[in-house]
Amino acid sequence: MKAEQLDFTQGPILKKMIIFSWPIFLSNGLQSSYQLIDSIWVGNLLGANALAAITISATVIFTILSFIIGLNGATLTVISQRKGAKDEKGLKESLNAFVFVLGTLTVLLGFIGFFFSGAILRLLGTPEPVLPLAQSYLQINFVGILFLFGYNFIGTVLRAMGDSRTPVRFIFIAVLLNAALDPLFIHVLNLGIDGAAYATIVAQGTAFVYGLWFSIKKAGIPFQVPTWPDRNYFIVLFKMGLPAGLSMMTISAGILAIMSVVTSYGEDVVAGFGAAQRLDSYIMLPALTLGSAVNSMAGQNIGARLWKRVDEIAKKAVGLIVVVSFIISLIVFVSARPLIQMFIQDEQTVDFGTMYVQTIAFFYPFLGINFVLNGVARAAGAMFPILMLNIISFWLLRYPLTALFSHFLGENGIAVGMGVSFIVSSFFAIGYYFHGNWRKISEDIAERTSKDTTRNKEKL
Repeated sequence: MKAEQLDFTQGPILKKMIIFSWPIFLSNGLQSSYQLIDSIWVGNLLGANALAAITISATVIFTILSFIIGLNGATLTVISQRKGAKDEKGLKESLNAFVFVLGTLTVLLGFIGFFFSGAILRLLGTPEPVLPLAQSYLQINFVGILFLFGYNFIGTVLRAMGDSRTPVRFIFIAVLLNAALDPLFIHVLNLGIDGAAYATIVAQGTAFVYGLWFSIKKAGIPFQVPTWPDRNYFIVLFKMGLPAGLSMMTISAGILAIMSVVTSYGEDVVAGFGAAQRLDSYIMLPALTLGSAVNSMAGQNIGARLWKRVDEIAKKAVGLIVVVSFIISLIVFVSARPLIQMFIQDEQTVDFGTMYVQTIAFFYPFLGINFVLNGVARAAGAMFPILMLNIISFWLLRYPLTALFSHFLGENGIAVGMGVSFIVSSFFAIGYYFHGNWRKISEDIAERTSKDTTRNKEKL
């Protein structure tokens, strides 16, 4: 029996948005708990240097994987459009193309990441006491990078098909195993920080194998042994995937640049920033959730050429994200210090982490607007404009403002600079949504991936 797959081209928008979003929210929460669990065990059992090591390593992993993550976003766009257009053949051929290209690139980047881990960490200015710990943790994670990408890719395909509940199972399995294996490998087997990395690989590998079996046998996803794709799909991958991949690299490189500002203040600030980033990831969950949900929902309606419905999806999502983000920000602001103390007990580290979280908390509704409106544009296939918006956001706003405010305010200016950049970035996102060419871009994507000549051509 097939897993439930929602059709977003009809029915009440807000109700379906909430029904579809809550499993994505849960998935993102569980995903964030991966690093949260590692941070709690490593920080409390191994100390501040080990916590700083996994903080820097997580940033590097995201950077190396960012190009693949961007291509994965193109998967969500194309598959959801083919689903909305009821184009089964186009869906199957698109899926084959993405598996072939993304699988090959993931293996390649795994090799690159493993052999160049030390050089990357030194380039970031990683403190000497932290460097060997970070390098060991990083290399072990790169050995299992295919598992990390694999189960996330399967979840992306299922969400594009309208099923946001099933991916929760995969992530729950991975998180549960990671939580159980972390103390065993770190403390009982005395593997230290390497134990946290081994626990991650075993957990993600198990989730990947189960996800692949479920998607083929139960969900009816047409996975097959990948073959060389038709040239049209390479064109689509190049036009959508390259800007999407570069967009993610722009984001991750911007984060690395910000990390270079953070590392200049020493181990205590790096560890405090790492603990704060774990809380940050939970504050951002509503924005990540609705951005992903809107991508799938708008994608199906763009595929069906239902433009008025696409606009309604955007309006309702923006209203929802502003309210939810504000409530979560308030909760985190009030309880910031005890939350930071979950990760580390060092007084200076806790002081910086608390200050950072309380300063930046109420800027996140603006970031939510960014995620939602850019999600609609991504659903249309407007990856190059999103790349330009991310370059503006990270390299013309976030990094320069973080460096500027930290220059005048010291370590306290890191959060101020980032928060101000969230506000300005949201105005650029609003401007592109109302005045950009994302609707026209979707027509070219549909022509190259559609195998159905009877598509509805509702006018813009």
